[in-house]
Amino acid sequence: MTEPTDTPAAKPAMGMLERRGIEAAILKPVYEEMAARLGEAVAQDILGAAITRAAVESAAAFAATEPNGTSLKSFADLQPLWTKDDALRLEVLHQDETRFDYNVTRCRYAEMYREMGLGHIGHLLSCNRDAAFCTGYDPSIKMERTQTIMQGASHCDFRYRVDKPQG
Repeated sequence: MTEPTDTPAAKPAMGMLERRGIEAAILKPVYEEMAARLGEAVAQDILGAAITRAAVESAAAFAATEPNGTSLKSFADLQPLWTKDDALRLEVLHQDETRFDYNVTRCRYAEMYREMGLGHIGHLLSCNRDAAFCTGYDPSIKMERTQTIMQGASHCDFRYRVDKPQG
């Protein structure tokens, strides 16, 4: 799913919320067919693996555009791409060179997937991308999240750490 519009240099015309909606509309009948033929568990496994791989590839494309290399700051500077169009409401708790902690208090991605009848796989379509994106962008950035709105929590708790000093 990596395309030139996924990179900051390409200045995407549409926000990620709109993009994910289009992708979900395309994937929905494919997923439903896989689930009918292979079973729900296998279909989810296939979808999850494909989305994770796409997230790593997309992140590597973003990283390649960083003129000074990647860092937690350059990673945090990408957030407006995902919050565009009020897609996510964030409450930043802490941000410095080694930590970036925030809570998502509203997730329109979750709302959209539920409206599309895809709430049961919304975590595969969006949430699973998050840690995979770190891997592709900069493997020293680690993400911990214990809950998501997508899976019924009141908020998502994103906690990013840098494993090694960057410089």
